[in-house]
Amino acid sequence: MKSNIRVRFAPSPTGPLHIGGVRTALYNYLFAKKHRGKFILRIEDTDRSRYIKGAEEYIMESLGWCGIRVDEGVNEGGDYGPYRQSERKDIYSKYASMLLESGWAYEAFDTPEELEILRKSHEEKGNTFVYDAKIRGKLKNSISLPADEVSRLHSEGVPYVIRFKMPVNEDIEMNDLVRGNIIVNSGTLDDKVLYKSDGMPTYHLANVVDDHLMEISHIIRGEEWLPSLALHVMLYRAFGWEMPSCAHLPLLLKPTGKGKLSKRDGDKLGFPVFPLYWPYGETASGYREEGYFPEAFVNMLALLGWNPGTDKEIFSMNELIEEFSIDRVGKSGARFDPEKARWFNHQYMQILQVQKIAAEYVKIVGNKGYEIDIKRASELVEMVRGRVDLISELWHQTDFFFKGPEIYDEAAVKKRWKDDSPFQMQELRSVLKAIISFTSDETEREVKKWIQENDYGMGDVLNAFRLIIVGELRGPHLFDIIAFIGKEETLKRLDKGLECLS
Repeated sequence: MKSNIRVRFAPSPTGPLHIGGVRTALYNYLFAKKHRGKFILRIEDTDRSRYIKGAEEYIMESLGWCGIRVDEGVNEGGDYGPYRQSERKDIYSKYASMLLESGWAYEAFDTPEELEILRKSHEEKGNTFVYDAKIRGKLKNSISLPADEVSRLHSEGVPYVIRFKMPVNEDIEMNDLVRGNIIVNSGTLDDKVLYKSDGMPTYHLANVVDDHLMEISHIIRGEEWLPSLALHVMLYRAFGWEMPSCAHLPLLLKPTGKGKLSKRDGDKLGFPVFPLYWPYGETASGYREEGYFPEAFVNMLALLGWNPGTDKEIFSMNELIEEFSIDRVGKSGARFDPEKARWFNHQYMQILQVQKIAAEYVKIVGNKGYEIDIKRASELVEMVRGRVDLISELWHQTDFFFKGPEIYDEAAVKKRWKDDSPFQMQELRSVLKAIISFTSDETEREVKKWIQENDYGMGDVLNAFRLIIVGELRGPHLFDIIAFIGKEETLKRLDKGLECLS
C-alpha cells in the first residue's frame, strides 16, 4: 500500500448524478478515510457541448447531503488545483506535444465528413470502421503524409486532432484490485483521439495528466471505464510515469438483475435513481425529497457491491470507514432492490435520535400550513415512527392530530358504526368530560372501566370512537391521540361525529 493515499471522484457536469456515481464517490471516500488519505473532487468539464448549468452545484450538494466531505476541490481549494478541467486547458497541450515528440502520438487531418464516408462504406460491407494500426497508414495523418505536406496543412490552418499511436501487436498486461490480472492485445484497440481540433483534450488525456499531476495513488471508478484501462496504461508508459493502482467497481443492475440501472427503471417502478431532486429540463425525483435519511441511503449504497464479510447490515459512516476494504468489493454487478432501500430507511427511522427526525417533521408540518414546536413534534414522531419507512410518510400517520375529520371513511362506517354506536358515544362523551387528568393512561383506564361495567364490546366501542376522532380506522394508540389533541378537541370531534354519523 502506498504511503500517501490520494483518491479522486471526477464526475462530468452533464446531468444529475446517478446513484452509481454516488457509490463510486462513497467507495473512494471510505478508502481514503480508512487509510488517512485525501478525497479529491475534480470536475471533468472538457466536453462543453454536453455541459449543463447547475449540474456542478448538484454534484457538490449531493455529496454534502451524503456526508461525503471533500478535502480538495473547486470550493475547498488545495495545492493541486485548479480542480475544474476547463480551467486547466493550457496544461494539456504541453503533454500532447510531448507525446508527438516522443512518437507516441500523431496528427490526423481527416475531416469528420471523410471519416463518416469511411464508416458508411465499411458498414455496407458488414464491417466496422476502426481508426487503428491496420488502417492509419492509409489515412490523412502525419504518419502517412510526407513531412512537407504536413507542413503545408499546418501553414494553411487545416484543423487536426492528435491521436495516440497504439502499438501494432502487443499484449498489454494490467492488474486491477477488483478483477485481478487482465491482458488485452493492442491489436484490438483503436488510436483514440487525445486532443481535439478545438484545443480541448479528450477525457483520456486530461484524466491521465490530471491524475499524475494531482499525485493520485488509487483510481477507483466504475466498470464502464474498464475498456479504457489499456489505453491509460499505455499513456502512463508513454509519459514514463508510474501508474496509480486501479479498481473498477461492478455495475448497479436493474431490480431484475439484467442490465444497468437507469432512470427509466426508476420511472417505471416508482423509485429514484438520483440522490436529490433534479430541477432542470426533464426533472427527476431524488432520495432526499422522497423522505430518505442520508445515513440510510449511504448505508444501502455501501452494501451494493461491497460485502463486509459478516451478517451485519447497519453501519454508520465511521463504521463503514473502519470496515471498508477494496478486496471485499465483488466483480459481479449488484442488483438494486427498491424494497431493500425502504427497509434500510425504516431501520434508521427507529434508531436515529427522535429530535433529528422531528426537525424534518417540523418542516413537513409547516409546509402543510400548521405550526408545531420541536418538543410536541418529537412526541408525535415517537408515536408513529414504527409505522413508516420514509420521513415523507409521517404526515399521513399524523394529519388527524392537526385537523378533525371532514368526512368519514364509508367502508369503516359500514363495518364499525353499529345501531347502538350513537348511544354509546354519547355516554362516552360524559365519561371523558368528567376526567380531570386527561392523560393517555387515565383516559384509557376510565374508558375501559366504563366499557366493562356496561358489558359493551371493547372492539365495537373503540373502533367507533377511533372513527369519530380520526375519520378512518388508522393511527397510533387511540388514547395517545386524544391525550395529544386534548379534552376540548376530543369532545368537539365527538359532537361533530355524532351529528354526521347519526
